[in-house]
Amino acid sequence: MKQRTLAAVTTTLVLLVVGGCGGNKATVTKEPAAATLTTGKPLPPTDGPKTMQRVTNAIAAIVNDEIITMHDVNREMQPAISAAEKKGAVSDSARSQIRTTALDRLIEKKLTEQKVKELNIKVSEEEIRQAIDDVRKQNNIPSQEALVTALAGQGLTFDQYHAQLQEQLEKLKLVSMEVRAKVQVGESEMRDYYAANLAKYTEDETYHARHIFFKTGEKASPDAIKRSQATALAVLADAKSGKDFAELAKKFSEDPAARKDGGDLGSFKKGDMQPELEKTILSLKPGEVSELVVTPIGLHIIKLEARVAGVIKPFESVKAEIEEILYRKKSEERFSQWVKELRSKASIEIR
Repeated sequence: MKQRTLAAVTTTLVLLVVGGCGGNKATVTKEPAAATLTTGKPLPPTDGPKTMQRVTNAIAAIVNDEIITMHDVNREMQPAISAAEKKGAVSDSARSQIRTTALDRLIEKKLTEQKVKELNIKVSEEEIRQAIDDVRKQNNIPSQEALVTALAGQGLTFDQYHAQLQEQLEKLKLVSMEVRAKVQVGESEMRDYYAANLAKYTEDETYHARHIFFKTGEKASPDAIKRSQATALAVLADAKSGKDFAELAKKFSEDPAARKDGGDLGSFKKGDMQPELEKTILSLKPGEVSELVVTPIGLHIIKLEARVAGVIKPFESVKAEIEEILYRKKSEERFSQWVKELRSKASIEIR
């Protein structure tokens, strides 16, 4: 079970609400007396546990009269610090940037929480229960007891997880009200996207080929290899002279399947075949017979029967997919703008 799925409802917009938009700058009032968060200066030395407690509980920011403590910031930045430390020493400037980004996320999180309260957005117990059932199904968790055990392994109690889900669902409703309901994707936009991305909606070219196989392998003696080469060259001459390739395969190929189906390799796309064979097939024209192709297991003679160009999928068959892509993109852009506007109207004081 993935931790990210248990920790929160995993939709793009929910992650945006929780994570915020780190690139947005807040309009804030900065107090020079406490520059740790914005300049990366080290925290003041402590004289013991009490001083450390005061530093940890110090106010990092005030958002519309609600506080964010240094403890909140440290907790928020810890995953990023841990990830950076795995790659080596973390410089003061990098640590400062992580701290600033963490505070930025917490400010936006606080603003969305306040907006949820302002709009009196509520989530019912039934909605939470349904969300929990969905998480269990997605992660193949058979029972409520198994879910509790899995959560405990992540350091979460069921009550904590219940509260997290409630918070996430409230924010989903907020996003729906403030962002998604105001996003529309028009037919012309979808057709423009389709026209600009035809390669994405074009099926791969396919190839149909046959082969005749002569086994050599690592354990074959020099004499056996020479005999195989002599036979292969003679069969190659017959194939190039126009003799029926399928019949030659049935008669001479040392591939048991080829003796039954005339060496038919079926239809395949680029990347499906052994590299040595694929390189040869791609160089052939329909109806053309290759020279001997050497692979670790033996010798091959290949005939390309047909090359079928990729077919462009009709617009109607991919319309729903394109609409979802554009809707998600516009929702994220609209959300970023909405958060920006929310911050511009808020009273934010970084200490």
